[in-house]
Amino acid sequence: MFADVARMSFEKAQAEGLVAYIGKETVDAFIQAVSEQALCETGMKKDISIVYTPLNGAGGYCVKRVLKENGFQNVYVVKEQEMPDGCFPTCPYPNPEIEQAMELGIRDAKRLNCDLLLATDPDCDRVGVGVKSGCKYLLLSANEIGMLLLEYICKRRNAGGSMPCRPLMMKTIVTIDMAERIASDYGVDTVNVLTGFKYIGEQIGLLEEKGEEERFIFGFEESYGYLSGSYVRDKDGVGASLLISEMAAYYKNQGKGLKEVLDELYAKYGYCLNTLHCYTFEGMEGIKKMDGIMSGFRTAAPSQIGGLKVISISDYKESLIKYRDGRENQIELPKSNVMKFMLEGNASMVVRPSGTEPKLKLYFSICADTEEDAKQLEMKIKEDIEKVLY
Repeated sequence: MFADVARMSFEKAQAEGLVAYIGKETVDAFIQAVSEQALCETGMKKDISIVYTPLNGAGGYCVKRVLKENGFQNVYVVKEQEMPDGCFPTCPYPNPEIEQAMELGIRDAKRLNCDLLLATDPDCDRVGVGVKSGCKYLLLSANEIGMLLLEYICKRRNAGGSMPCRPLMMKTIVTIDMAERIASDYGVDTVNVLTGFKYIGEQIGLLEEKGEEERFIFGFEESYGYLSGSYVRDKDGVGASLLISEMAAYYKNQGKGLKEVLDELYAKYGYCLNTLHCYTFEGMEGIKKMDGIMSGFRTAAPSQIGGLKVISISDYKESLIKYRDGRENQIELPKSNVMKFMLEGNASMVVRPSGTEPKLKLYFSICADTEEDAKQLEMKIKEDIEKVLY
């Protein structure tokens, strides 16, 4: 596959001046910028125990350093995954979204009886989290981590008097809708952007142009990316690792685990289920089929899905939101072949063709009184939509 790709050794690249090293001053400035995002009170106990794995990627140095410099002394690194290794010998797919990549971390967390498991992906811009739940370790979804961080950041900023005027939270349109209700309860407005963290970075840049970057307090996406603060323009696993650790310590001091805090959020806002379903359509006929499905949603949009009335339809290709009562609003985002159906009862569905695979992606966000109710509703919506797809 790579036979025709020009290659050279690292040593030769160094000799030819093709390798540039990041100096100590840059790393120090980055660690300082991350540390400035900390929200805990001076002197707060941080005696939680943490297992951390960089999954043989680049995160080890910065994550370990920022945790140590911010008072977290009980940090244990998974030895087999500590050093960078592009062959990733311990797991073929070093993605903190999947349980297989977390197996060694879970092993060590159980052995050491730790409070928290952190895993960063190879380039350390995403973070996976495991929390102790009885005698097991529960792997949190990206949406759950994001909601916990949003609640914690808002709570701590309010308590510390650091909430800015007209604060903003940012998320992608396929990220959990419940986050908007959490933000609203703290007086924080939400900016929704297209899929991809670069669009959150773009919005921060626009704020900076107006001298208002301090309004941004948090951004996240459903693929395990988080950012608090405007010190970078992309998701940051180092900063997220610090805030997650701080959050876990804060709640432990109150006698709570992160699972308990998450359950409190669900008790307040309803259980929220976010799922992704992918449908494959191979070849040119598959492309035509997907085009036809998207066109059908635009020309003959359903009035209800899964028994729930459609409240509004956001068409990001046409830059238009159409409401059931006939109102229309413009969408001030780049055009993209994406549609979002807002349903009654705090449910929604986003549909878009994949940009890299012959797949149609459907994202469901469903809130109900219980997990079982949410799953039943998801099944109804899924069955209804599949009648259109096939």
